[in-house]
Order: sequence, then C-alpha cells, then structure tokens
Amino acid sequence: MLRLKRLMIFSLFAVSLITAFSFWAIREPGADARGTLSAPPRAVAQLEMLSSGITTAVNVTPSPDAQWLNRAAAQTGIPARALRAYVSAAATATDSAPTCGIGWNTVAAVGSVESAHGTYGGGSLNAAGQASGPIVGPSLNGVGFAAIADTDAGTLDGDSRWDHAVGPMQFIPTTWQLVGRDGNGDGTADPFNIDDAALSAATYLCANGRDLATAQGWTDAVYSYNQSDPYIRQVRAQATAYAVKTGTAE
Repeated sequence: MLRLKRLMIFSLFAVSLITAFSFWAIREPGADARGTLSAPPRAVAQLEMLSSGITTAVNVTPSPDAQWLNRAAAQTGIPARALRAYVSAAATATDSAPTCGIGWNTVAAVGSVESAHGTYGGGSLNAAGQASGPIVGPSLNGVGFAAIADTDAGTLDGDSRWDHAVGPMQFIPTTWQLVGRDGNGDGTADPFNIDDAALSAATYLCANGRDLATAQGWTDAVYSYNQSDPYIRQVRAQATAYAVKTGTAE
C-alpha cells in the first residue's frame, strides 16, 4: 500500500512537470473537450508619455510608464523586462486589431505558464530581452508528446530530426514561421527574444478577428495556443490574478 501511494504521488508530480511546458503537449482525441470560460478582466497599463504629450504614435512601440512598470512588477512578481514586453505587445496588437481587446495580463499569463517569463531552468532575461540560455522544450518525437518531424533543419531548436517548442512563449518552428514578429525593431524576428515572442503571441491570440473581451473569443484564442481545458483554466486564473494584484482591470 505504501508503495502504491508513493507511485501515485510520483505520477501526479510527473504530470505537473509535463503540463508546465505545454505548447507542444500531445492531444488525445476526445480528451479535455473545450468548455467556454468567461474572459478574465482586461488589465490595462499606464503608457509612457511622448514629448508631444500623447501616449501613442504611428511607428512608435508603446511602452509602459517606468513608475507604473516597477510598481506592477513588484505587485505581480513578473520580471520588469518581461512585463514591459507584455504591455507593449498587447498595446501593439490592439493598435493593429482594435476589436481584439487583448489585455497585457493575458499575454503575461501565457508567458507565465509557458516558461515562467523566460526564467525556466534558472534562466533570466537581459536588458535587451534576450533569454540567458536557449529555452527549448522536449523532443516532439511522439513519446509523451506530439510527433512533429523537423521542419527547420534544426535552426531554432538544434535538432535536425524532431521539432521542439522554443523561446519564452514556446513556439513550434512551423508556427513561428507563420506568426513570428519583430517586436523590438531590430529587423529580426527571434523567438528567444521576449519582445518578439510576446508580440507574436499577442498577434496569434488576436488572429481570425477574435474579440478577447467575450467569453467565446477569449476561450477560442487560448485554446488555439494549447488545446487543453486545464491549460485554459490555468491561464485564466493567472490573468485574473495579475489584473487583481495591479488593480488595473477595465
């Protein structure tokens, strides 16, 4: 009986590890059938003022006010560098798709679940938003995860046989080829850079004319990122917590 209890505890621990890095998790037919959840509160940020006195302008990447950023980072536990990227990504995505209604807290919640804001495995983000080490998920070789043969000659994940999800927002190479965006204006879309990855994630969530202010729109968006009810609930809970902690819900 003791051995059985230990086996059950180990099994639960293993499941929790598998779901922590989840963009590439295998999907069994009929499992985790999608339900529609109410959208979490949409958190807004105080953006920095430009010299002209306005908060946004054409071809200018929106950035959060420095004092707001430091306060919100302390309130949420999100590294300030990552939070800045999430806020900019949500604001930029909203400028491109005004009907999307995405909040920075939803982008941040995805980043939390996927890689703990780029700190998975003890890593960190530098001032440029670059991960200190490559964040690469397990081999998608069909053993415990979906089977996805290599699609990029190992360019992003270092594996020329199987694909892996990469970067702080955990993009599969084929998905990155479709939605990868240059979030920091350096001319390159890099999944290992938090600015690029966050903007790409926000753009992906807003795709197909979704309205994330609605229950169906928000659920469909997160479901498209990972087809799992537990994942959707985890992202929703985290997004709600961020809005509550910062007191910025609309």
